[in-house]
Amino acid sequence: MSSLLESLKTQEQQLSDLIAVLDQELHLISTRDAEQLFKLLKDKEALLEAIQDLDNDIERWYSKAKEKGELDKDIEQHIEKCKKLIDQCKFRTEVNQTAVENGQLRLEHLRNILTELRAKETLTYDKAGKPHSRATSPVIKA
Repeated sequence: MSSLLESLKTQEQQLSDLIAVLDQELHLISTRDAEQLFKLLKDKEALLEAIQDLDNDIERWYSKAKEKGELDKDIEQHIEKCKKLIDQCKFRTEVNQTAVENGQLRLEHLRNILTELRAKETLTYDKAGKPHSRATSPVIKA
């Protein structure tokens, strides 16, 4: 039972660390710092794997403790705290996902504007109505 309690406390800390990572991830998404974001994502992946491994251990110890009737109020409180932290992680993940999607939409819109401008600058029509290209900057004659 003590390893279950210790594992729950460790998982609470890991989930709190994940919340901090998700907050930092949002900041890096908004500042568009790709290099730091990739580094953070590797750290996040390692943290998620550690959380999953510990979660598997907790599940096994919880089942054994439940069979023996050794679950007490303290363990249940830590489980509830972990569930609340998980809900916060889910919320932050959704916020980050929305931020990434909005960033992609803005980039797509900007790309479309630039493509349209480039097309307008290089394509003109002659007197006969046939399209032809011209230089990107008009020639000024004095």
